[in-house]
Amino acid sequence: MKYTEREVLQFVEENDVKFVKLMFCDIFGSLKTISVIAGELPKVFREGLVFDASKLGGFLNVTVSDLRLYPDPDTLALLPWRPQHGRVVRFFCYLKYPDGTAFDGDGRFFLKSAISYARGKGYNFQIGTSCEFYCFEKNEHDLPTKQPHDYAGYCDAAPVDRGENLRRDICLTLEQMEIYPESSRHENGPGQNEIDFQYANALKAADNLVTFKNVVKSVADRNGLHATFMPKPMNDQCGSGLHIMLMCMKGTENVFEPRLDALSQEARSMTAGILKNVGDMTLFLNTTTNSYRRLGNLLAPKYISWSHENYAQLLRAPLTNKEENGIILRSPDNTCNPYFAMGLLIYACLDGVINKEQLCDPFNINTNTAPASELEKLKTLPQSLEEAVEAAENSEFLKEHLSERLLEHYIRQKKELISEYNRAPDKEQFETVKYFYHL
Repeated sequence: MKYTEREVLQFVEENDVKFVKLMFCDIFGSLKTISVIAGELPKVFREGLVFDASKLGGFLNVTVSDLRLYPDPDTLALLPWRPQHGRVVRFFCYLKYPDGTAFDGDGRFFLKSAISYARGKGYNFQIGTSCEFYCFEKNEHDLPTKQPHDYAGYCDAAPVDRGENLRRDICLTLEQMEIYPESSRHENGPGQNEIDFQYANALKAADNLVTFKNVVKSVADRNGLHATFMPKPMNDQCGSGLHIMLMCMKGTENVFEPRLDALSQEARSMTAGILKNVGDMTLFLNTTTNSYRRLGNLLAPKYISWSHENYAQLLRAPLTNKEENGIILRSPDNTCNPYFAMGLLIYACLDGVINKEQLCDPFNINTNTAPASELEKLKTLPQSLEEAVEAAENSEFLKEHLSERLLEHYIRQKKELISEYNRAPDKEQFETVKYFYHL
């Protein structure tokens, strides 16, 4: 729903709203929030809210430490799990420098710019997501354990699937925030769940994903559980991914809708653009050392390949002849900042169209059983965070679309993470402390 500032203020007054949470992400996708009394909202809309960004490593260590938060009225949502008297609403915010110019580490502004660029070329991208996460038990001290919530498998039913009520609670909470899941199920791993979302415009899809992660953790905690989006919390089980479905409209036509049982040339070029640039983007799609334990294992993609039907490929472009036909990217995980991830995917698609990239033949062989002679024909995604950093450092694509300062700071922070990881005597314990409790 579209809201004006005036309508927001009226809503706040009529719904007994007492507190406003101003939410924003750092460059790594970590959710941050500042709360204000509802009576301060007119001033915040007018002047922004100043905060000290120098204390946060994910804000480029700005020399001028002050940044301003400007709430986006369209992102108004009540927080259903907070009290009904003295209610709480949230907004996502844009970040600006004191002089009013956009902060170059603001992922929402980056994605909004990518959307505007695409519209200037005649394209409107819609994005759906498929999100996986694990739930674990807590001990008597309310601290997370590595004990899975259940030992169910893919699409199992209750009572062996103990996550059914949790997923129901999550979905109902999201619906109260006007976010509409499409389906939910138990995934392959013990205690692993998946919730899928309908297509939405790219900015709303990214906002919804950030909200979803916050809701999952809040609802799980309310149910005495610990939810984690860590890509590989158990080495011998399936990892948790973030599958991104892209649909592109040109006027009233879906670019990815098959014509005579084949993709249009524009759809083929967009697919080729992603395949061309996905290695360079991987640092922004899979951002932790733990991310690379997942890739290449138990059906998670390793090779840069595509297919119409094979689910194990990096990209799948189904020929279903449906109006919502799109292309599915299977490599990202929920460690990413969705605003930068989705923005870069849009730019990659457009790079393919502008440069008239030619799509290679589909790879319809299962990569887990394919002979080595066939696999040798394929390039691979970066196999470690070090390789992803190296690809990003050498990427003309990233240099074209990201600010120099953002890219340098992002890479520097990831190099520091790699050094910290390499120094750790127990790598698994390092990742548990670094990711299991926080992601």
